[in-house]
Amino acid sequence: MTTEAPTANDRASILLVDDMEDNLIALEAVLGSLNEPLVRARSGEEAMKALLRQSFAVVLLDVRMPGMDGFETASNIKRLDQTKDTPIIFLTGSEGDGGYAFRGYATGAADFLTKPFDPWVLRAKVNVFIDLHRKNRQLERMLAQEQKQLGQFAERLSAVESELAHGEEERDVRELRQQLTRMEEILAEMRRGRTN
Repeated sequence: MTTEAPTANDRASILLVDDMEDNLIALEAVLGSLNEPLVRARSGEEAMKALLRQSFAVVLLDVRMPGMDGFETASNIKRLDQTKDTPIIFLTGSEGDGGYAFRGYATGAADFLTKPFDPWVLRAKVNVFIDLHRKNRQLERMLAQEQKQLGQFAERLSAVESELAHGEEERDVRELRQQLTRMEEILAEMRRGRTN
């Protein structure tokens, strides 16, 4: 698999969820150098709306927010088929409460950082999820291409079988059987390649 430069479709949006404007500004300052779209949400409700509008490479989610807190938001994210695979990094200002980390992981968080966090560490963690997001997109495109090719082979195979059934001359039948055998071999190779 070759690594290609990201295209416009490979942009890995990052959802920043925090009720405090200063925290959102700090996150934007730290993550701005990644040159990826940063989308803000000031509440769990706003975060859910954003997640239903578009996909994100990662969600940075504050634990303590009025209304729907970070844990409830994470539970809702993990409940929906459309968003359940979106990684969540919890951010909290409560260093002493180990229960927060346990509860965060129990609700499906991929990671947990305590404020104030090291900007280098946060960027590195977010970068991992951006890379995973891009690789998943690339795999989805490759799978779609393989399925398209398999469909084309199946159509051609069906056409050859139809020609065989209606073939009049023995020579034509022999050639068609050879084509059919070769196409079945190619199809078998493609299937083996996908399972290995």
